[in-house]
Amino acid sequence: MTDKIEYIIFIAFSALFNVLGLKTSRKFSYLLAFIFFYFIPIRKQVTIENLKKAFPDYSSKRIKKIAFESYRSFAITLIEILYLPNMTSDQIKKLIFCGNNDFIIEKFKENRGVILLSAHFGNWEAMAVSLSLQLKIPFYAVIKAQRNMLVSDWLNKMRSKWGNKIVPLGISIRNVYKALKDKNIIAMVADQRGPEDGIRVILFGRKAAIYAGPASLALKTKSPLLFAVSVRQPDYSYITHFEEVSMENLPEDEDEKIIEISQRHTLLLEEAVRRNPEQWLWMHKRWKY
Repeated sequence: MTDKIEYIIFIAFSALFNVLGLKTSRKFSYLLAFIFFYFIPIRKQVTIENLKKAFPDYSSKRIKKIAFESYRSFAITLIEILYLPNMTSDQIKKLIFCGNNDFIIEKFKENRGVILLSAHFGNWEAMAVSLSLQLKIPFYAVIKAQRNMLVSDWLNKMRSKWGNKIVPLGISIRNVYKALKDKNIIAMVADQRGPEDGIRVILFGRKAAIYAGPASLALKTKSPLLFAVSVRQPDYSYITHFEEVSMENLPEDEDEKIIEISQRHTLLLEEAVRRNPEQWLWMHKRWKY
């Protein structure tokens, strides 16, 4: 019953934003951030603690400001996701500017498959849809299911509306491996906390659990691993630029190779977050263990 109520609210907001238009709807981000930061402080303490660990030299005032802006950033992203199905393909293309689309095409033409790795930063959902439309190549999006399956199904319909394929995370990693071996483009995010018994890398000077999937897939398939985040601009457009994660000078041991590759793409994430900390999703316990 709870799932149905959540889904009805979710759909109602999508319909409301459709009526109001995207420009007006984005103004609700202030209200949503204010409500969920001050009155219904969902994961507020987790966000603050994460920021303190990442930026120990920052004042409490600065930490609180970044935390609030992170809530607002997520609110903007959510509003844009809810509005996305109402946009035309041309509008979605214009939402994201990628400075090196040709680089992705060049890697794709090497016929080894390509792994596009991003993070819960800016608008990662719009990024996948927009870039696939710009490149005219469908992506295989590796997706972790939401707790509410009704919402999850809605999101997957939105993600696949313009041609992208959905690969559920945890059901069959073989499907991801096959997609790469068939010379396709895989899109995935891997910035959330990994399993307790998983590998560790250094993130903001602290050991952090991470998913080994991107590094492992890159090694097994010899697919290039390209990393980027979508950085929101003052006019609500996004800029992204992909960097290839180096596979040079890796350790001999296979497990150590995976750790080193994971550390390299984690460093790229950290650099992006340091530049725009308010655009990363800080609401999960990144350093839980």
